[in-house]
Amino acid sequence: MRILFADSFDEASLEKLRTHGHECAYEPALNGNDLPGSLTGIDALVVRSTNVTTEALLSSDSLRIVVRAGAGTNTIDKTTAADRAVYVCNTPGKNAVAVAELTMAFLLAMDRRLPDNVIALRDGRWDKKEFAKAQGILGRTIGIIGMGAIGIEVAMRAKSFGLRVIAVRKDRPDDTAKRLVNVGVEFVDTTDQLLAISDIVSIHVPLLDSTHHMVDARFLAKMRDGAWIINTSRGDIIDEAALLDALEHRGMAAGLDVFPDEPSNTQTDFTSVLAQHPAVYGTHHIGASTEQAQQAIADEVVEILESFDQGHVLNAVNIEPHPIGSTTIVVRHRDRVGVLSSVLAIFKNFGVNIEQMENEVFRGAKAACATLHVSGDVNPDLVLQISALDNIIQIIARHKDGRIVV
Repeated sequence: MRILFADSFDEASLEKLRTHGHECAYEPALNGNDLPGSLTGIDALVVRSTNVTTEALLSSDSLRIVVRAGAGTNTIDKTTAADRAVYVCNTPGKNAVAVAELTMAFLLAMDRRLPDNVIALRDGRWDKKEFAKAQGILGRTIGIIGMGAIGIEVAMRAKSFGLRVIAVRKDRPDDTAKRLVNVGVEFVDTTDQLLAISDIVSIHVPLLDSTHHMVDARFLAKMRDGAWIINTSRGDIIDEAALLDALEHRGMAAGLDVFPDEPSNTQTDFTSVLAQHPAVYGTHHIGASTEQAQQAIADEVVEILESFDQGHVLNAVNIEPHPIGSTTIVVRHRDRVGVLSSVLAIFKNFGVNIEQMENEVFRGAKAACATLHVSGDVNPDLVLQISALDNIIQIIARHKDGRIVV
């Protein structure tokens, strides 16, 4: 494959891909405006913070996959990618420990006012009287919103510091639920309850339509006066005006690694009322920026690209997660040349569209099973024609309402 890396990437991982026969173009200085003129002949694109716009995707002639070297994919036009059958994949959970470590750093820095201590000392000022004022975090309550990989890592570290950890009760995968119980997380029924009893609220959710400006005036009004909020997810999770009002009038404080209007460049001027507010401790969107996290992410990117080259797609975020169509058809068949093409031809003749399809070959490669989710009129004549084909073992057609077509 021809792979374009439009952001910084581990050199050893690049060499690994090259030794496996891939042609790697490394152009970390590219930005979103440059991409539309850079994708000709490119099969795979790897980005970190570079925007992948509609224009860029429409300009590509052979692009098949975009890999985000990180978890969030809000900088990629996933809708246009899906319309052009371009996979968008990410590396979820690989930066979880790094982001959790930064979250804990915010906790300690805010309690002990560490940045202010450093600034005073560098200015030649000794003020133990002022900086000896700290409550300590032992026994305080932290509410974690977003109990994915990062949220769990934060919970583990918070418990080791003696904090009470709470989360909203909801359906979760069994392994996640067990981990939370083992960590000692306590549960409340609603977000409002969590906000009302938390001294610290830590946000770890993706940026979606439903989470855009999730932290708004109503959200903040439910929090205690003097509470802290920590956001290491995405800047647009927070309504900046609402947070500024809470900082000014309710004694609240914030630890922010991300900002709504943060630059896409790695080095530039940045003026922000929120970032420069005295009640805000801010960092430069560095949550995932540890060598350990970057190596884990690079390893995952390599695995995604290698697997894709072998026909397996990992961590795709823009494919339908659930079966679609009106009927599910299972065709058990001999693993012979032309069997599936004959089946598909019958679907075409009946005007039935195949929405999703998977064909699994059994050990020994003598038999296989195809599962097709289709839309259209699946009637007994269609089923009979397929069952009459050579090398068909059995066909089962089941409508969504449970009816079997016979």
